[in-house]
Amino acid sequence: MMRIHQLLLAAALGLGAVVASAQTGVAAAAATANAEYKLGAGDVVRIVVYQNADLTLETRVSESGVISYPLLGNIRIGGLGISAAEKLIADGLKNGNFVKSPQVTLILLQVKGNQASVLGQVNRPGRFPIETADMRMTDLLANAGGVAPTGGDQLVLTGTRNGKPYRLEIDLPSVFGPSSEQGRANDVLIQNGDVLWVDRAPLVYIYGEVQRPGPMRLERGMTLLQALAAGGGLTQRGTERGIRVHRKDASGKVEVKQPAMDDGLKDGDVVYVKESLF
Repeated sequence: MMRIHQLLLAAALGLGAVVASAQTGVAAAAATANAEYKLGAGDVVRIVVYQNADLTLETRVSESGVISYPLLGNIRIGGLGISAAEKLIADGLKNGNFVKSPQVTLILLQVKGNQASVLGQVNRPGRFPIETADMRMTDLLANAGGVAPTGGDQLVLTGTRNGKPYRLEIDLPSVFGPSSEQGRANDVLIQNGDVLWVDRAPLVYIYGEVQRPGPMRLERGMTLLQALAAGGGLTQRGTERGIRVHRKDASGKVEVKQPAMDDGLKDGDVVYVKESLF
């Protein structure tokens, strides 16, 4: 009796695993369908009907999302996923009694209808196609070759969402930080017409009695001491007592400060190291 009970329990558990696996497969298929690329104006497509070479067509989607297809005339495929467009054409051929069991394949040759731009301090600025509906900010940035050495950590994404202007400021390091939830929130989905702007890195300028005077990248949280170290340190004639920082206030007026070595610097600060009198 105990043996029969164990067998029944094992069978039930096995059936539950099969059902769970099937549900997982359905969910994955639904997610894939939702993430399918949506055809847009300007896209170039090739349509092939199996064993019907005369129905092969290579065409461009019009600004209104329409193509002209043999036997069917004008059909609207703009905004549809590829599989939905294939089904629309197949249903038209079947319902019109043109082809008994049409097998339609739509091939996307050129992506022109859905694009986003990357501007500013990146290695390859320009416009890039949005080839999948789940394209994210990091994917778009990677297409542009990543942030250039002169680029900073602050990004701005602009576009439209639900017909309204959209603007999001993104702190790039937070996308790859320890908080996966916050990173996912900042790594937003890209939509047609979006523009990603990568600002220049903040700079400070050091001159006077330092080994390597000139502009340098201001790292996050950089102190005066760290900036001097990045500039090679003071020369033999330089003195810490003669260091001054010239900084613009909110009105644009330049203020002269005498900071401590562990004080932080700001974008645009000019550090001057005086010569020692002794």
